[in-house]
Amino acid sequence: MKIRPLSDRVIVKRMEEDVKTASGIVLASTAVEKPDTGEVVAVGNGKVNNDGKLQSMSVKVGDKVLFGKYSGQTFKMDGQEYLTMREDDIIGIVEA
Repeated sequence: MKIRPLSDRVIVKRMEEDVKTASGIVLASTAVEKPDTGEVVAVGNGKVNNDGKLQSMSVKVGDKVLFGKYSGQTFKMDGQEYLTMREDDIIGIVEA
């Protein structure tokens, strides 16, 4: 994917979750909620603060992040679905 988000925007690819119940029943993709975790695939340069200085981003490409259920805007590129959101919409970085 070749896209560079502007200012404090981040592009995230949702992480796939298991679609099986504990007993092994496979659920239809329409019956499963979309996950609210994803991997950062692109970040902007940062946000210009009130002093006119560029505030660098806290997240980087490859970070696994947690975001709000209704955060971001969905778009498709190269047959893949992505989310674009502001860095403020990210709740935190998921560490191993």
